[in-house]
Amino acid sequence: MFVNKKMKDDLDMNNIPAHIAFIMDGNGRWAKKRKMPRTYGHHEGTKTIRTLALEANRLGVKAMTVYAFSTENFKREASEVEYIFKLPKEFFDLYLKELIENNVQIRYIGHLELAPKETRDIINAAIERTSMNTGLILTFAFIYGGRDEIVQTTKCICEKYKNGEIDLDDITEDYFEKNLMTGDLPPVDLMVRSSGEYRLSNFLPWQLAYAEFVFDDTLWPDFDEEELHRCIRIYQGRQRRFGGVLK
Repeated sequence: MFVNKKMKDDLDMNNIPAHIAFIMDGNGRWAKKRKMPRTYGHHEGTKTIRTLALEANRLGVKAMTVYAFSTENFKREASEVEYIFKLPKEFFDLYLKELIENNVQIRYIGHLELAPKETRDIINAAIERTSMNTGLILTFAFIYGGRDEIVQTTKCICEKYKNGEIDLDDITEDYFEKNLMTGDLPPVDLMVRSSGEYRLSNFLPWQLAYAEFVFDDTLWPDFDEEELHRCIRIYQGRQRRFGGVLK
């Protein structure tokens, strides 16, 4: 993959975010502008996942999480939901070999059990085939809701307390975080939402507490390596205080 040298030189390689989370927005509007069905936008959007995953991996990003399907997306037209459930097969048929060659590990967070069996099998097979890879961890938030994650985590911890596995004093912020679906991933440093929308849409509310936010006007299918670099440059220009005061 060719990357413009100037694009490489303008990043501080000692300040690359460890974990970037993406709200992939704008597929439908991208397709509408081209007088195509929304499903065509989703199809093109999968190419962007592949492009950004490979570039993030090359830059040394440790984890990349993409909001693929929310628990609320079931409210969409049945035909669109059905198509989205077919996208994992399309994506992994096209790109899994390349992701494996680039040492990318595949994971998911959410309620995969609510997806059709074929979708579950395809995603689980990709997870299994990449489980030993040590490069970028590409996580798909699939049938995921942030509030639901917090509720489920709370229930899990309460069950452990009820069974005498932990004491009340064991339940700290760190302990809670380790029991989230993202518990063994680095904290999210940078959250990017494409298409000019300015909301989180129930995406990783706990994990984004101290992330830097970038809201980008680019529609997701048009998001490329240069846009990724631009967002990272914005991140690198921020002063991260985590509640403290810079000296």
